Amino acid sequence: MLAQVHSFVLQGIEPAACEVEVDVADAGLPKTTIVGLPDAAVKESIERVRSAIVNSGYPFPMSRLTINLAPADIKKEGPLYDLPIALGFLLAAQVVQTQKHKRLLFAGELALDGRLRPVNGVINLALLCQRMKMDGVVVPVDNADEATAVKGVEVYPADTLSSVVGFLNDQHDIESMTNVDLDAVLASSLPGVDFADVRGQEQVKRALTVAAAGSHNVLMIGPAGTGKTMMAKALPGILPPLSREEALEVTRIYSAVGQVPRGTALLTHRPVRSPHHTASHVAVIGGGTVPRPGEVSLAHHGVLFLDEMPEFPRAVLETLRQPLEDGQVTIARAHSSIRLPARFMLVAAMNPTPKGDTPSDEVSHRQMERYLSKISGPLIDRIDIHVEVPPVPYKQLTGKRDGTDSAAIRQHVLDARKIQSLRNGGPLHPNSRLTGRQLDKLAVLDEPSQVLLREAMTTLGLSARAYDKVRRVARTIADLEASESITQSHVAEAIQYRLLDRVL
Repeated sequence: MLAQVHSFVLQGIEPAACEVEVDVADAGLPKTTIVGLPDAAVKESIERVRSAIVNSGYPFPMSRLTINLAPADIKKEGPLYDLPIALGFLLAAQVVQTQKHKRLLFAGELALDGRLRPVNGVINLALLCQRMKMDGVVVPVDNADEATAVKGVEVYPADTLSSVVGFLNDQHDIESMTNVDLDAVLASSLPGVDFADVRGQEQVKRALTVAAAGSHNVLMIGPAGTGKTMMAKALPGILPPLSREEALEVTRIYSAVGQVPRGTALLTHRPVRSPHHTASHVAVIGGGTVPRPGEVSLAHHGVLFLDEMPEFPRAVLETLRQPLEDGQVTIARAHSSIRLPARFMLVAAMNPTPKGDTPSDEVSHRQMERYLSKISGPLIDRIDIHVEVPPVPYKQLTGKRDGTDSAAIRQHVLDARKIQSLRNGGPLHPNSRLTGRQLDKLAVLDEPSQVLLREAMTTLGLSARAYDKVRRVARTIADLEASESITQSHVAEAIQYRLLDRVL
């Protein structure tokens, strides 16, 4: 007898329908075959399913069994197919006697006693259910909250295999969960670190305000212990709150790798990822035999913080060039190509020298030049703002905390983003994403500004990409002042943020 159960398969973070077909033959020697490109965890599922069915009090067929995971040309991984496979057996054995399963999607790992354990990617399963216009999803209790973030999908939280069988046979009621109010959840999110906690560094705070207002990449250069890491962690607190669409995208990525906290429906804070400098390029960019999101995708709509940037291998840093330009990562394999979102703000920090101190003589200046040369010119060109972070004077360290706080900075950023949204065509088009043609129209420079920029181009040897970076940053500085036109002072401040162009 043949039974079919609906589930899903992830390609990167994109869900695709997966039909779990179970055939129980009437004749033949007992043997179980799983086909459809299963990985080791899927192949082992038959043992978990067998024990879960028997220990739940149901008969397990002792005949020739064939399990097909369609489509057969997509790699299947993980234990999420335990529940659909078990239901396939029970349907074939006529333990489940209704057709209720045909309008539902299932996913879940089975314990040997029939309990359901959480799996990855459940919010993507709910999105697939919405796309397919099915009735709902049946998932483990620990995963149910994240599925409620998708509107119009009935979410049935199940704790055991027997409760799912009883639900399908109309013998046991599983109450569906209410969809979460995304707007209320997002409005309640608060930043973790406040800029008021950072002593001094008002010039750096100004640079980070400009970076947040235009979604510009920024590089902080200064000796150890000057607050670079703390300011990077405070940066998300001055960025605009996540929109509904952004929050769903971020949650989908984290769900695909199993990093959504249990009991959480939606990630409400902009992510901050800080990979160690020993991380491989696969860990940073993503990849693997079955491609998975890397740190750049986990930082989508948030901040990727690279502390001690020159300590990262050159090959890893160079892989950042595509996501910085395109906002996505393309991972090519022999059988397919997968695109993962990677629209993030790059915030990098570095010491002037390997020792972490400020150069004071000719020898240390040469050390600084060698240290800075570890970062390639093309990568430097893709960073809009370079700012020096000086040591904090003792008087400021011991004085009263009277610096600018995140709430005040955030309001300036929100006002500037509102201007950009109206002018650039929506909230997802900050100044950092303006093309050269758009800059010619939206960032027109008057004659004094053109003269100043021309002199800077000649003196500093700026590239064509750096020329556009200066214009984008100048446009953002003007927006912070609610100025429709770009003045010479705006261009002068933007040029000051090309620190490494003057050093290298």
